[in-house]
Amino acid sequence: MEHRVFEDRGIIHFIGIGGIGMSALAKYYISQGVAVSGSDLTSSEITNELEKLGVKIYIGKHQKQNIPPNAKLVIYTAAVSQQNPEFKEAKSRKIKTKSYAEAIGEITKKYRTITVSGAHGKSTTTALVALVLEEGHRDPTVIIGTKVKEFGNSNFRRGHGSDLVLEADEWNKSFLEYFPWIAIITNIDAEHLDTYKNKKNIERAFAAYLAKVPQNGKIIANADDPSLKAVADKFGSRVIWYSLNDPEAEIIRKILHIPGKHNISNALAALKLGRILGICETHILQALARFNGTWRRFEFKGIKNGAYIYADYGHHPREIQATIKAARERFPMRRIWCVYQPHQYQRLAYLWDDFITTFDLADRIVLLPVYDVAGRETKSARAKVNSKKLTTELKKRGKNTKYFDSFTATQNFVESNVHPGDVVLVMGAGDIYGLALDLVAVQ
Repeated sequence: MEHRVFEDRGIIHFIGIGGIGMSALAKYYISQGVAVSGSDLTSSEITNELEKLGVKIYIGKHQKQNIPPNAKLVIYTAAVSQQNPEFKEAKSRKIKTKSYAEAIGEITKKYRTITVSGAHGKSTTTALVALVLEEGHRDPTVIIGTKVKEFGNSNFRRGHGSDLVLEADEWNKSFLEYFPWIAIITNIDAEHLDTYKNKKNIERAFAAYLAKVPQNGKIIANADDPSLKAVADKFGSRVIWYSLNDPEAEIIRKILHIPGKHNISNALAALKLGRILGICETHILQALARFNGTWRRFEFKGIKNGAYIYADYGHHPREIQATIKAARERFPMRRIWCVYQPHQYQRLAYLWDDFITTFDLADRIVLLPVYDVAGRETKSARAKVNSKKLTTELKKRGKNTKYFDSFTATQNFVESNVHPGDVVLVMGAGDIYGLALDLVAVQ
């Protein structure tokens, strides 16, 4: 079944097209035969890929002339201000504008939409769900916030069935724009506090989100998460629970290639979804068994001086802790490094106490300067916290911690000090991924 978007006269222009979600949405429109252009401050492997698909991309400072003469719709990221030159140009020319969340929300109305949300585990769970549907011959369309090897190393899969599998982010309350038929929730945590200020507001937002699931829909929720349990309990028989205490957890542990109890939990959610849709159990387990992980999620990049280098997107204390624990479980006798670039001053400030304890299972810690997120920082947060201060606190805790102000200095230190058999986790949601690539590059 085709679900064409009738934006077929004129171009859709994306302000901030290099983002992982925006680029997936751009690919969706391209798959529908729509012409796309876009702009971003810096080039990346994502923008390079889009250019290969025929997208005209403007790199550098946003300028009003980047909006094509025949633009019919302008889609912008939530971080774009109303003073952005391209946004202002669209308004002055009376071109229709939509935020990323609004555009996605319109698409969710055209499908039987399965959303995956939660503070942690969204991308992995979305990928697992998509593979289960693919194995079950439902041919889903997939929009996900990471690259999936099984989808040609892409963050988008074009399907011809009636199902849309969507990673639904709660930042800026984006997920409240969506219309899920089935909603999967992995957990609720103190994340995106720049939007919500406190956990109680996060729980209220998730309650509002789950209320959008229709009476004939389903909610698949993690019973092991107390906050989520309290929120989802109110939706009665519509809720299908999953837990690490389920008997299927042991079966999944034996077949799953990605490490950590958190990933067994993510796979249980996909299993429950498959059963709801009537997919053969054998097909569900085959899908889970063939999954090899996603981009920047405990992603093995190569070996340097005998050390194993992994890239991981984790940037919240709970995610960092889970990844280090997974590495410790997989490599119990090896020395574990965590090379971390904090992501956003505000997150570091809000969760300061959690960051001090989150590295406890690592043997060596190397910190880089905070990745400054454009449009989401405050002067007070910048003045209050930084990586040097975190280094000092970790040393007080007795942790072997170093701070370097550049990727080059960090790379030199790691290369000079790793031992054969060490496991190096290069972590963060900013541009630190390039460091993982540099560490394993052929010299």
